[in-house]
Amino acid sequence: MTNASNRSQPDVVVQGIKRLIVDGMLKPGDKLPVEKDLGEELGVSRGPLREGVRALSMMGVLETRQGDGTYVTALDSSLLLAPMGFVVDLQDRSGAHHLHAVRRMLETEAAAMAATRISAEAVAGAEAVLQQTEAQLAGGEPDHEALIDNDIAFHRLIAQASENPVLEALITALAGRTLRDRLWRSITQDGADEATHAEHRAILAALAAHDPDRARARMAAHLFAVEDYLHERPPAAEDLQPG
Repeated sequence: MTNASNRSQPDVVVQGIKRLIVDGMLKPGDKLPVEKDLGEELGVSRGPLREGVRALSMMGVLETRQGDGTYVTALDSSLLLAPMGFVVDLQDRSGAHHLHAVRRMLETEAAAMAATRISAEAVAGAEAVLQQTEAQLAGGEPDHEALIDNDIAFHRLIAQASENPVLEALITALAGRTLRDRLWRSITQDGADEATHAEHRAILAALAAHDPDRARARMAAHLFAVEDYLHERPPAAEDLQPG
């Protein structure tokens, strides 16, 4: 392989190793050749080679085992898409509505897919989460963070039940950024926790009935409620600071 004049040497390493994986010369679990051989194949020196390997390790493509060398990971979707969550978290408040719109599109389809595939065990797991929420709501002053934890668990179960690991990983990557907005609604809007719980109940009923159209519609209505509230009362940055 030759170095392209308009690319840095570390980028040549990244693209070169990517090509080796795409072409099947390196497979998940394979060990990379020794530095000297790989550097010669890619046409780079040791320094840029190590920089490129570090970059691919941060992306979840490679992992370095102390004293044993560097290996191609399992290339699992959740691992490869994890850095996307970091990028999403860096977005400023002006892009919040875009993130929620993407989340809605992903989760409505995840709900429809889950309705056709969800197991009795997964339905029971989602029911247990909703029962925990009911107990918290009945206990007086709600613990908003505990309720949000239940919210996350409920949506995660649905994403898993879609049996599409890429879709699940994308939903998970968006969860952190939209979580702050959902917490804001929970704290500031009277009846928001009860409304969210009722919406979750309607979604679970559709899933348990294995009705994809209804599951999609119920999930869309649930997520539109959050979007509409944030459009009307967008939180200021200082309102979302921890503590």
